[in-house]
Amino acid sequence: MLFKKIIGAFLVSCLFSCQDTGLYEKVVFLPEHQWTSQNNPSFHFQVSDTASFYQVYFLMRHADAYEYNNVWIKISSKLPGDTISRDQRFEIPLANAKGWLGSGMDDIFDHRVLLYKNPVKFGKPGTYDITIRQDMRVNPLKYVHNVGLRLEKVK
Repeated sequence: MLFKKIIGAFLVSCLFSCQDTGLYEKVVFLPEHQWTSQNNPSFHFQVSDTASFYQVYFLMRHADAYEYNNVWIKISSKLPGDTISRDQRFEIPLANAKGWLGSGMDDIFDHRVLLYKNPVKFGKPGTYDITIRQDMRVNPLKYVHNVGLRLEKVK
């Protein structure tokens, strides 16, 4: 079982490191496959091109045993030079009546969910800080392997 987890982690890191990720992509692995309200993954990225538009994606990997058809998250964002965070709450659909919406292999499912319908433009150059919290009524949220953030420049 431990060997399977190690191989899985290696394949995930290789998959994400080998792709052309546009501007930014980071995945945070969750201890014991549980997302607690105290474990809030943070993401820090530089933006220098303020003229371009970007697609922003939430990434999540979970086991088939995940008990819900969605996940509620709260994203806190801090602009360069700001001390105040802005919070936004999102409901991320993960399944419908036909099953999981993401891609899967064996009993593990990956989701890449676009957060905003329209591409985002970053108005200030500098370092952006994003924190993602699970905002479900259950704590810990079991069977969640990792969560992440991806930004792609719109071509």
